[in-house]
Amino acid sequence: MDNIVKKVCKELGITQKELAERLGVSKPSVDRWAGSNEIPESSKRLIELLVENEKLKKELNEIKTALNILNKYSDKGC
Repeated sequence: MDNIVKKVCKELGITQKELAERLGVSKPSVDRWAGSNEIPESSKRLIELLVENEKLKKELNEIKTALNILNKYSDKGC
């Protein structure tokens, strides 16, 4: 089984310390989860929500970029 902590840190491009800060938990807790892969269910859910939030932010930025492009061309009368 893949370690969720290591997978999420790699996916988000963050360190375990940064993950701890984003989750509002101690770094030793995250270190323990990374070493044992035994994570409390509430913390697993929090990690899942963090990943989902990051994906939604990325999608929103892509939509904003697309809208800016569309607005740029509609302003030119194309």
